[in-house]
Amino acid sequence: MTAKPVLILGATSDIGLAIAHRFAASGHPIQLAMRQAPVHDPIRSDIEIRHGVKATLHEFDALETNKHGEFVDSLPELPDVVVCAIGLLQSQVECERDNALAIEVFRSNFEGPASLLGIFANKFEARHAGTIVGISSVAGERGRASNYVYGSAKAGFTAFLSGLRNRLAGNGVHVVTVLPGFVRTRMTESLNLPKLVTSSPQAIADLVYGAVKNRKDVVYSRWWFGIMVAIRAIPESVFKRMKI
Repeated sequence: MTAKPVLILGATSDIGLAIAHRFAASGHPIQLAMRQAPVHDPIRSDIEIRHGVKATLHEFDALETNKHGEFVDSLPELPDVVVCAIGLLQSQVECERDNALAIEVFRSNFEGPASLLGIFANKFEARHAGTIVGISSVAGERGRASNYVYGSAKAGFTAFLSGLRNRLAGNGVHVVTVLPGFVRTRMTESLNLPKLVTSSPQAIADLVYGAVKNRKDVVYSRWWFGIMVAIRAIPESVFKRMKI
């Protein structure tokens, strides 16, 4: 059976690119969506040469929500799997000082991804087939003083994915929520991350691939499921005094 195409939204991110290579290595044609798509032709070429699959570039901006329908209709083929690896992490302190920056974080991590995946949900529901993968974050599991702008946007995205899954259950559409903890990427290179609970983009790619193939609903990286169970169990009266 011929492998079906996989669309990567945010394909220039470290996680998005690793996921593209993981699916391409298994024979899937890859659709790469990003801003300034023509500039990234070497990425497309590398995937084709390395894995022997068809790869295409598609211009896309998550924040241009008025163009999302047009973008979906412009694809040469409706993908079998769409992976949303869009995200923006900014300093919490800077977001508190600059409301425009906070709004950009909200829109990049929730509004843009939810807008586009909602369109794909309708397409897949009509077809009674397809998989939607959203890369959210454990940061959305509980609001923390150190990153609540980013975390609240991811919380909204996690809830959106859960709602899609509930809505589409029984219609042949699979929705996966991926909840990584720390990941070594360009976005986090300035942070001092604890090695024991920090993953690589390649590890996240393997996690996503396995979740799609095994039809998992929600997956966490490393030991983060247990960590978040413990964090969620802390009473709010105690948690609000913890500077984490």
